[in-house]
Order: sequence, then structure tokens, then C-alpha cells
Amino acid sequence: MCREAPIAVRELESYGMPFSRTAEGKIYQRAFGGQSQDFGKGGQAYRCCCVADRTGHSMLHTLMGRALGYDAIFFVEYFAMDLIKAADGTVQGIMAYNMADGTIHRMRANQTVLATGGYGRAYQSCTSAHTCTGDGGGMVARAGFAIEDPEFVQFHPTGIYGAGCLMTEGCRGEGGILRNKHGERFMERYAPTAKDLASRDVVSRSMTMEILEGRGVGEDGDHIYLHLNHLPPETLKERLPGILETAHIFAGVDATKEPVPVTPTVHYNMGGIPTDWKTQVINTDHNGEDYEVRGLLAAGEAACASVHGANRLGANSLLDLVIFGRRAAQTTAEEFKPGQAQRELAADAGEESIANLDRLRYSTGDMSTAKLRLEFQKCMSRYAAVFRRQDYLEEGCTKLHAVSQNYDRIGITDRGQIWNTDLVEAMELENLLIQGKMTMYAAENRKESRGAHARDDFPKRNDEEWMKHTLCKATCPKQEPEITYRKVIHETMDDEVETIPPFERVY
Repeated sequence: MCREAPIAVRELESYGMPFSRTAEGKIYQRAFGGQSQDFGKGGQAYRCCCVADRTGHSMLHTLMGRALGYDAIFFVEYFAMDLIKAADGTVQGIMAYNMADGTIHRMRANQTVLATGGYGRAYQSCTSAHTCTGDGGGMVARAGFAIEDPEFVQFHPTGIYGAGCLMTEGCRGEGGILRNKHGERFMERYAPTAKDLASRDVVSRSMTMEILEGRGVGEDGDHIYLHLNHLPPETLKERLPGILETAHIFAGVDATKEPVPVTPTVHYNMGGIPTDWKTQVINTDHNGEDYEVRGLLAAGEAACASVHGANRLGANSLLDLVIFGRRAAQTTAEEFKPGQAQRELAADAGEESIANLDRLRYSTGDMSTAKLRLEFQKCMSRYAAVFRRQDYLEEGCTKLHAVSQNYDRIGITDRGQIWNTDLVEAMELENLLIQGKMTMYAAENRKESRGAHARDDFPKRNDEEWMKHTLCKATCPKQEPEITYRKVIHETMDDEVETIPPFERVY
């Protein structure tokens, strides 16, 4: 990912992505949290290429336009339900529901790439879109494959209080400061060198400590102020125009004149579908050896190539997307020729998906999808939050298991097949329940602190016992996840860089 990064940035620029520029016309690069030089010893790095504060939005439109230039076909209103799996375990495509006309499709393919994002909506407050319900991970889990490292959930320090909308890390990269109710720049206490640009987990936990110790702002003392009002208004309008708009709409403040109320909010899943560097999905046999799941690739937040370890650095999600998205295309080109013949599907392929769809569509239970989802989200937010400890996690596992048993009690009022959002939300909830439960159980199981997984009762990282990946398997919400492990790959594949031994991160 690091080697390919400059090439990918220049490629995006050649597609027309309008990167911000310096006075000399070079691509502007800003500071981002946790990004250092000389492996943590050389001070703050300025390596985040950006388009003001709308980098992801700009990348989306640039790549969409490029894809349309190649006549790529998009099945826009289709909801992917399940993988189609052959008897030998090879993936042969997906089952999909066309929301616009109610038809069900078997989409056959020699290679299927999952790029469905994370499952941030498992929590009550998150920065993710409402569609981030982990549908790819749910499909993989139902197919009997494992999800890797679900306990590592990143909280972004600056979600708008009450709304959850993201105030980008670029705010602090441009000089924004977090202050408590006494007006103190409290990050100087927790990370004297990096201050407000420490990594996200450190800043999130520092903010939470301030709130817990009674130094939070507001009537209930339950949030923190992000100050941008000391920066020149023209700088904010040039570098952070979207943030000014977001603060105005969702917080009701003019960020050029007053602080923005923020709180740590769920932002990213480091865990996901295990893959290798070629984006090939990996499963592990009974002897702990990896093997490839033929016909299935994954990229982006849905995947876990583990380039982010236990705590992703800011800006690396977009980099991961573009590097491994392209790698998925290269892997496919190496293995298949255009127009290559496809294996026939089994006569009953996808029947289980259709039966599940019909069971939900005609369900008459006494609980709505919205009610069950809220119960589940509250449970996740309470017991698997920024700080974790054994008694809370044990209680969370018990309560979440009880909540998940109610999935069979869902009742849907819309019996139609066209634009049945009630039905789609019920299917999305199944994906959320499976992966949320994996998160809770894996967090209870990991008796250490590492990256975004911070435990009060085990505050130290323990490489001797826990330098290993968690693997979770569960094919439906009612099951308790089965936990096994996968070994960490320490060696590089070539001599381009020397292997750097793991060491404790300090600020």
C-alpha cells in the first residue's frame, strides 16, 4: 500500500481529481493524526493529499466518471443478499433483489469482489452513512467463512454532538484545537508532543477521560469543544468549506466565530473479511493454515488485509480503497480472460436466499425492525464503547445474545415486492446483528489493550499472548460466535524494506 500510494495519487490526478494545490502548483499535503516520519522518531509528517475537506467525495465522483467512460454497467437499485457457493466452496456469484421492480436475480460470475464498507450502523451514533450495514461481511458469514478482528472499532474524536456527522481530522490538521469547559488545551497533558494530532484512539480516550472527570462542556458536561475560530476565516473557507457548512447545518454554529460541540463517534471497522495482499479472501483450516476462497475478493473497509492493524491512521481508508480496489482488478485480470466460460450453477442455487426473503416478507411478529435495531444499537454503544472492561463486556455479551434471539419476532407490514424498504432494513439488520455480536464477543475474549481496543482492566498490550488475529464464525444472528485465531504475518515478501519489529506506541 505504501509503495503504490504515490502512483495512485498521480493516477487519480490524471483522471481529473481536483487536488488542492500549494502556491508552487504542487499537490497540497496536510498533517494528519498519528502520521510521523522515521517510524515515529522524526516528528509530524505532512503526507495527506487532499481536495480541501471533500477528498472522499471528490474521489467518488472522479472514479464514477472514469468507470462510465469505460461503459461499466451499474445495477444501481439492487440489494445483494447472499453469495452463491458451489459444493466445492467456490463462490460463483450473488443473489440480488431489484428493489425497483421486485425481481430476484442470480448473478453468475467467475470472480466476485466485495466492497460494501463497514458496519458502523451497529452503533447508535456513528459517522457512517445509513447504508453502512456490513452487507458484504454478513454475506460472507452466512456462507460459513470467518470475519477477522471485529473487536477493533475506531472512534473518531470529532463527531458533531447529537448528530454524529463527521468533522474531518483535517480540522486539527489545519490547526484546530480541542478544549474542555475550563478552556484548557487538554491534549497537551495526554500527548505532549503530538497534542491534538495524536492518533484517533488516543484523542478519543483523552476526550472521554475529560468528560468522565467532570471537565466536559454543555449542560450535561458530556461533550468537548473543537475550536477553529482562532484560525483566519479565509483559511477556513479555502481549506475547510464543507466543515463550515456541516457545523452550521448540524451544530447550528458559525465555526469562524464559535466552537463546535463534538464527541467521540464510531467511524471505522479495522476488522472485516480476511484477505491477502492480492485481495483474495482467505479462510483458515483446522490446522490453522490459510487457504484461498476461490472466486471471491474483497477490498476497502469490508476487507481486512490488516494494513491498518488495530487502529487505522487518518486518510489511509481512501488509500486502502484505491490501492486494493485496483489490485482486485489486477488479480482478476491475471486469473481470467474476458468472455471466459463460467461454470453452471446448481439447479437449486439461491433457494435458501429466496426462502429467507419470503419468510421476512410474510413475517407477522410483534416487534418492528426499528425497535429491535435501536435495542441492539444501545447495547453496542453501552457495552463495547471507547473504554471496555470485563464485567461490562460479559454483561454486553449476555444482553446482546438475548436481543439477537428476537430477530425471529420481527413483523413486517409491507407485503409488496417493489420498494419494500421495510424488507431491506430487516435484511440489513441481520447483517448488523451477526457482526455486532462478533465485535462484542471478540472484545470480551481479547484480554489486553491494543490500538482501538482499550480495556481498563488490561491496560497494557500483551504481544506474548495476543499477537494474533481473531477469527469469528456465525451463520445467523441467534448463534454465539465461534472464536479461533490466525497467525500474524511478520515477514515482508521481498528485501525492499527491512522488517521492523513491533514496539509500543508512545507520545
